[in-house]
Amino acid sequence: MEYINELRGISTILALIAFLAVCFWAYSKHQKQRFSEAANLLFSEEDERIDQRTLEEMKK
Repeated sequence: MEYINELRGISTILALIAFLAVCFWAYSKHQKQRFSEAANLLFSEEDERIDQRTLEEMKK
């Protein structure tokens, strides 16, 4: 039973390290431009053109 508690402690530490690694990756300066572009995809002009086409089709 001692080994199971050690395994739980090690797995908790590994999970914490993985979580912190993902946080540092997500908020790093190298990813900022990529995430900004992805966030603005909804507002691109191509989407507006598609929306206008679908509205015109719905009116017919």
